[in-house]
Amino acid sequence: MDRLVALQQKIAPELSSLIELRYSILRNIHFSQPIGRRAMAVRLKTQERVIRREIDFLRDAGMVEITGAGMNLTPEGEEILRELREYIRTLRGLSHLERAVSEALGLKKVIVVPGDSDDDESVKKELARAAANYIKKRLKDDYTIAVTGGTTMAEVAKAFAPSRVKRNVVVVPARGSLGEEIEQQSDTVAVAVAKGLGGSYRLLNLPDDLSEEIAAQLLEQPRVQDVVNQIRNADMVVHGIGTAEEMARRRRLPEDQVKLLRQRGAVGEAFGFYFDRQGRVVYTTASLGLRIEDLAQIKQVIAVGGGRSKAEAIIAVSANNLHEALITDEGASRRILALTRGLDRPVKAENGLHKTKAGDQAETDQTEN
Repeated sequence: MDRLVALQQKIAPELSSLIELRYSILRNIHFSQPIGRRAMAVRLKTQERVIRREIDFLRDAGMVEITGAGMNLTPEGEEILRELREYIRTLRGLSHLERAVSEALGLKKVIVVPGDSDDDESVKKELARAAANYIKKRLKDDYTIAVTGGTTMAEVAKAFAPSRVKRNVVVVPARGSLGEEIEQQSDTVAVAVAKGLGGSYRLLNLPDDLSEEIAAQLLEQPRVQDVVNQIRNADMVVHGIGTAEEMARRRRLPEDQVKLLRQRGAVGEAFGFYFDRQGRVVYTTASLGLRIEDLAQIKQVIAVGGGRSKAEAIIAVSANNLHEALITDEGASRRILALTRGLDRPVKAENGLHKTKAGDQAETDQTEN
């Protein structure tokens, strides 16, 4: 494949952009069918006449069919899309990009999908598909899997087709749920992932913004205590990575606390911990469920997140050895490399959390709501 792509770029380099455009069209149809041409043009930020011309070609080639409801992929179109994935990976040098990001962040495994989910929502769906496939490959019987909520993890949950094969795995929410759309809550994600894996689930059924006092009282309840213990002893954790601003909004933090996050330079969040650009913990929120110190004993921790807007957040969270595998996209990956080149790598503490060069633990706050 490498030799074929190199030959194509030498003989007809102008074809690369055309192939990528048609690949993007096929991918968007695959994830959103039936879809209209106008909606496609808006998604790809391309003139409708250009989309119409390419759709006419793909229809004549037998890859797309057009109905009153919109465009759909034919079986041949689905097959071509599958075959194109590896071609596009080679064309964009994603294997090299994965190695570079892995080295820059000190991670064992990085998977990069083409495109930028900030610009094209089908990229996030492709990212979710890659994450679902990776989870299934790494999964073992008798595993307990803890999953977080959020928009990216909601897409990961959707990427699992309901399994007819039953497996002895249990899926639990990593933490409580935030006050947001139901499909983005960690409990909902846990249910969908469990169904996709043919496993069972246990739910926390609690909000994530509890005060320490209320959280302590709830932990005295046997059922809550039992679920929390199972969460903290999970075999696999799959989590999203959020920007500090995004997570402050989702948690509905008061304005004075949002201002404090900005003053302390928070750029990323995971598990209720907010990190600055150097990976130092600058703020925390109280919650039941998985704690950052629990991750050290968990066999597999997988982070999922893409879009160039999340690059700083991914760098900050990765600096703390919170996960060993990252599923991301090309937009985030190229931005990560641009940000890490020429910058000092952060100093890592023995407990997996960042320390300053003087060795002082970053100041944290507990939020009570």
